[in-house]
Amino acid sequence: MAFRRYAVYHTPQGALGRFGADWLGWDLERGQPTTPPDIKGLPAPWDDITGTPRKYGFHATIKPPFRLAEGCTQADLVAAVTTHCAHSAPVTLDGLELAQLGRFLALVPTGDTQALDALAADTVRDLDAFRAALTDADLARRRASGLTPEQDALLLQWGYPYVMDQFRCHYTLSGKLPKAQAGQLRAALDPVVTPLLPQPFTLDTLSLCGESAAGRFHLVHRATLSG
Repeated sequence: MAFRRYAVYHTPQGALGRFGADWLGWDLERGQPTTPPDIKGLPAPWDDITGTPRKYGFHATIKPPFRLAEGCTQADLVAAVTTHCAHSAPVTLDGLELAQLGRFLALVPTGDTQALDALAADTVRDLDAFRAALTDADLARRRASGLTPEQDALLLQWGYPYVMDQFRCHYTLSGKLPKAQAGQLRAALDPVVTPLLPQPFTLDTLSLCGESAAGRFHLVHRATLSG
């Protein structure tokens, strides 16, 4: 399959990964739609809640989506991700918790995230040679949301404004909702999600994913953090 963009994610496996794929309605590892769980008390139709994040699958972004630079191939990128992971140590966090981040819901790490933040920064930096430069249209689209001077500088240097010290790890569970609905969704999801959250939580792999022409992300290669 040909991909128009690539990204490096952390994609949970096991019961949490299965729930995330079912909840969002897209299994990026299998490359197919899923059947959502029957959860009572949703504040809006399921499709409206999950439609925006569905195409990405259940993940936390480590290196944001990018177009492949001219002269680079997918095989080159797979090899580089594998090498990067072979020299990078796994990260163990205290755990994850369900959180309301403004108008959307996500799972976020608890405790000290310095090792995870460093892993994300190293991944962005080490694989940057594979990223095609942003177009003027890309820059305009990103800047339209309103960026701080620091975020704009990061956008110009790394192709995305929320990397390095602006990085905040999160596993998205909804699109933007009215704040009252986001609170209601948190109450509905909490008893379902919380029992699935491992304590501690270890990231021992990174997943190279690609966006198909249809706009859905697929797992290309999962590499073990073994440094």
